[in-house]
Amino acid sequence: MDSLVIRGAREHNLKNIDVTLPRDRLIVVSGLSGSGKSSLAFDTIFAEGQRRYVESLSAYARQFLGRMEKPDVDYIEGLSPAISIEQKTTSRNPRSTVGTVTEIYDYYRLLFARIGVPHDPKTGVKIERQSVDEIIDAVMSYPENARLVIAAPVIRGRKGEHRKVLADAHRAGFRRAIIDGESVELEEELALSKNKKHDISIVVDRVRRTAEGRRRIADSIETALELSGGLAEVEDAKTGERKSFSLNYYYPDSEISFPELEPRLFSFNNPYGACPECSGLGIRLEFDRNLIIPDPSKSFMDGGLLPYNPKAAWNKSRFQSFAKHLGFDLKTPFKDLAPDILDAIFDGTNERIKVKYENSKKTGKFEYETQFIGVLADLKRRYLETTSDGIKQWLEGFMRQQKCHSCDGKRLRPEARAVLIDGRGIDDLTQVSVQEAYHFFESITLSDTETQITSQILKEIQSRLQFMISVGLQYLTLDRTAATLSGGEAQRIRLATQIGSSLVGVLYILDEPTIGLHQRDNDRLIGTLTHLRDIGNTLIVVEHDEQTLRAADYIVDLGPGAGIHGGEVVAAGTLEEVLRSKKSLTAQYLSGRLTMSAPKERRTGNGNTIEIVGAREHNLQDVTVSFPLGTLTVITGVSGSGKSSLMTDVLYPVLAN
Repeated sequence: MDSLVIRGAREHNLKNIDVTLPRDRLIVVSGLSGSGKSSLAFDTIFAEGQRRYVESLSAYARQFLGRMEKPDVDYIEGLSPAISIEQKTTSRNPRSTVGTVTEIYDYYRLLFARIGVPHDPKTGVKIERQSVDEIIDAVMSYPENARLVIAAPVIRGRKGEHRKVLADAHRAGFRRAIIDGESVELEEELALSKNKKHDISIVVDRVRRTAEGRRRIADSIETALELSGGLAEVEDAKTGERKSFSLNYYYPDSEISFPELEPRLFSFNNPYGACPECSGLGIRLEFDRNLIIPDPSKSFMDGGLLPYNPKAAWNKSRFQSFAKHLGFDLKTPFKDLAPDILDAIFDGTNERIKVKYENSKKTGKFEYETQFIGVLADLKRRYLETTSDGIKQWLEGFMRQQKCHSCDGKRLRPEARAVLIDGRGIDDLTQVSVQEAYHFFESITLSDTETQITSQILKEIQSRLQFMISVGLQYLTLDRTAATLSGGEAQRIRLATQIGSSLVGVLYILDEPTIGLHQRDNDRLIGTLTHLRDIGNTLIVVEHDEQTLRAADYIVDLGPGAGIHGGEVVAAGTLEEVLRSKKSLTAQYLSGRLTMSAPKERRTGNGNTIEIVGAREHNLQDVTVSFPLGTLTVITGVSGSGKSSLMTDVLYPVLAN
């Protein structure tokens, strides 16, 4: 069948319309806003395609998907499996980034796990592999007669009961194991929680470090390395200090073993690779001085220190004693206090002060000596200790999201960031633009062995980066949070993912993909759509853009008006056939019979301006600009030039505050 036939479509405002669409073509559905375009494309064609696909599944699978209503249509013939790419943000999850959505980051992780070279995070020195002899020499450097426990770490941070591992160790003649830090007998009946992550090390030997015992220590180390696949642990029984050794990597100076290079080490969504401070989010909620003292012209006694009531006896006595100790007045506005006084208020002091507490109604008077805890530490303690959601929410009003100071917003633990390929870490390659990342992989220098190992991985990375460039997203960075993408960007990311899947015989339905695109990038997008069509797919695009309409193989124009005045097919056919229609508003504007004239007069504004000086957010390069008030101002530029950065990330937050 070479046509998609819709008969009697009555969904929403559609007036029992009949449409015949050619398959394997680029079809544009046009018309006024509210004329019924989405009702036809999404609520009728896509809804029926999805419903039929679900109906083809087993009854068991259908129970998890729920029941799908049949759209109000007599029948549809020639329907292919349908994929909808709508105008909505991909994900609101703060852990979701452009890299994870496009799956490019998954290939990055695999690449770094296979050919990444570890470096010392502090010194940048390349980390070499340890040999068995080097590990034995390191163990022999313990003090004479030190009692050592040599163990083989067989499980690291994995859920499960691990009965087979323990049973195999017992059968092999081992008596003890260290499970989650505790020493246990393997003869005992051990019941581990299958839903918790466990660390298990099999105790190979307990031995004294003597010159005569070197042979025994060497045998035990070799047994531990063989049992665990290249890892060994040595614990000093007296001090409890435990050192890890590995046949893989170690730090030359500190002799700390580098973790095994595996994909999860480079995942910020896995506890194994995430920054321990921010749990892989790259940001933390921190108390903000400007929110705690929003109006510096007020003093403490005027209520200027917002979280503290100056009339409360406890607060008043503490701050009065503190002010007396440092020599300032609580009635002085915060803006007039010396910077070191303000720092002491927020950060506290190491000195002890005498506090005179007075409350005649309850406890009377008493005096005590204490160290003044700063406002920031005090609020943090209250935030962590409270069990009240209301108090927590109230305290969050004085907090602001700030970049994690430990990982500098890069989400990963130091060891993961210290693994490099051709001088670049995985965090470096996610912070540069897609275009720059593509050039890096084009010019990367690898050995013959590395090329053989990574040829398929690099092919996948480059093809996905190329797809993103082809839909005009070359300016995005892979660490950009998915929630910050515009609807048009999110839609084009999904479009790039579909190109990568290389499916044929599919019905793609898109919702205004040119939104947010500069005219320069329209050609690229249309090229992508025609590529999808040429490999054997049908595309139905809801669109107003003139360039897309002129590139279409077939146009369906709905109208003539909106709402109850729409829902009819005004014109259908090729561009030439539609242009001849006298009823179609779209055709009249496309042919030039109707035009929008520019206004003859422009507003001059009220004389006032808002000025931004030295904006450097995202890619803005020290931008200074004035916006006249009382006029309509438009910010233009190619996609990714910094329009949203200037308006949404610079101008709006300041005005909102």
